[in-house]
Amino acid sequence: MRILIAEDDSILADGLVRSLRQSGYAVDHVRNGVDADTALSMQSFDLLILDLGLPKMPGLEVLRRLRARNSNLPVLILTAADSVDERVKGLDLGADDYMAKPFALNELEARVRALTRRGAGGGPTVVRHGALSFDQVGRIARINDQVLDLSARELGVLEVLLQRLGRLVSKEQLVDHLCEWGEEVSNNAIEVYVHRLRKKLEAGGVRIVTVRGLGYCLEKEAKESKDAQAGAPGAPPAMPASHYFK
Repeated sequence: MRILIAEDDSILADGLVRSLRQSGYAVDHVRNGVDADTALSMQSFDLLILDLGLPKMPGLEVLRRLRARNSNLPVLILTAADSVDERVKGLDLGADDYMAKPFALNELEARVRALTRRGAGGGPTVVRHGALSFDQVGRIARINDQVLDLSARELGVLEVLLQRLGRLVSKEQLVDHLCEWGEEVSNNAIEVYVHRLRKKLEAGGVRIVTVRGLGYCLEKEAKESKDAQAGAPGAPPAMPASHYFK
């Protein structure tokens, strides 16, 4: 999950960035409304945390422009405790939630989880693939109900592969989803993350397939493959790996 924070208070913003990064999110930060509007026009995010009192362009105008582009991006507004009118205007313009300053970080993180869950369309929060399960809200992966010890980057790689199950994911796409502005991540680093994740998934029979020069894909579930190879009743014929990379 990639989050944009639009907040001009550097102390508050630094605390939010550190807290959310520790929870496994990729986080970008802008300090004024013009930069926020530009970022939202050019980049893809999963959540916007928006301060209403931004310099250069008010937060309400950033929100109005976002919704004018027909974006359904979840938006959490941050506002001063006495700005009741602005809160109402923000909700009327399409904000999904708001928090009055000051606030507790653990409450903000809970609201972030709720909004990212809502942004996923209200679908299941736990994705399953064979013996693997991944809680997208709690950001916990399990093999046969045993919690996997994964780094934030490994979790990010797993999340992208599960979201695109049956489709090829390039190294460039992984960098785009996992990395923040100004962060240089090489293809070699991506290979390291994938290698570590692959070793941790193998115990549950979950395999990451590498297509040299193109990218990665989670292999179809072992049971499906065996049924297809054996010609089990009702099973589709076995297909080459390239069939799934569309």
